[in-house]
Amino acid sequence: MELRAGRDCPLDYRLPAQAFAAQPLFSCETLYVVGGLYGNRQALAALQRRAQSEPQARVVCNGDVHWFDCDPQLFMQIEDGLSAYTLLRGNVETELGRDSDSGAGCGCAYPMSVDDSVVERSNAMQQQLNHTVQGLPGMAAQLAARPATAVVEVGGRRVAVSHGDEQSLAGWQCSREALSESERQQALDQWLQDCKCEVLATSHSCTAAAINLQHGAVINNGAAGMPNFSGGRYGVITRIATTPHAAALYRAERNGLFIEALALNYDHERFISDFDRQWPASSPAALSYRSRIQGQALLPVSSALLAGFSLCQSLCAMEALN
Repeated sequence: MELRAGRDCPLDYRLPAQAFAAQPLFSCETLYVVGGLYGNRQALAALQRRAQSEPQARVVCNGDVHWFDCDPQLFMQIEDGLSAYTLLRGNVETELGRDSDSGAGCGCAYPMSVDDSVVERSNAMQQQLNHTVQGLPGMAAQLAARPATAVVEVGGRRVAVSHGDEQSLAGWQCSREALSESERQQALDQWLQDCKCEVLATSHSCTAAAINLQHGAVINNGAAGMPNFSGGRYGVITRIATTPHAAALYRAERNGLFIEALALNYDHERFISDFDRQWPASSPAALSYRSRIQGQALLPVSSALLAGFSLCQSLCAMEALN
């Protein structure tokens, strides 16, 4: 059956049933999970500063580190800047790493609630990125070699990391809408118990969400390289650690393990300059993303909290003023 580009997933997006049964890749006391950097080199610089402030922390980038960086030089800056971190594949890197066109377009597997015009523009952006990668010898193979999932031990607890959800590299079942459904919550809670994972950390849906269930927590950081909430132009990353962070936006605690969202405050003016240079007005990326990059039509931070997570005190005061 022919794939609908941007709507359907290739079969190789399905994650094996035992994908999260592996031994932990490494152990640490502090883990950052960074999804959706989207080729924002200013967000990368902010991530590097954040990681340097906690020298013992480990960083896993769980896919879509590229998207707006169709400039080959900028693309390579992103790659070089992430070389110290553990890198997983998102749908963007998976499609960039193929030897031939899979027919999946951008590989986003957009649900039908997303307008066809958005899907078409994302497919066009992926084509532009494909052209960029074709001019970088060895890059496609480098991207293709990245794993789709990881299991990490944080403070003795197992943490599962995926770009999409526990079933598919580009699954939408950890989106805010899906996580709001009681049936989905029950299924995830059972999955967390079965795989003995305390946390599932994801992104892909480009909208942050967090829920603390009986047997574990699910946290989706939305996007590290774009604004996520009203009232600020910052990305969001996930922090999972044995100690809380003073600057957390929101958190949940599970038996001494703190699961938090942190703001990634990057240089907005320099990012918009990079963006406009690569994606001028009326380009696919400008039409789909520029208003969001400027912070328009976004919901407050509290919209990400589905159950069991709380706004941190400083943020509660800030939201009360808005």
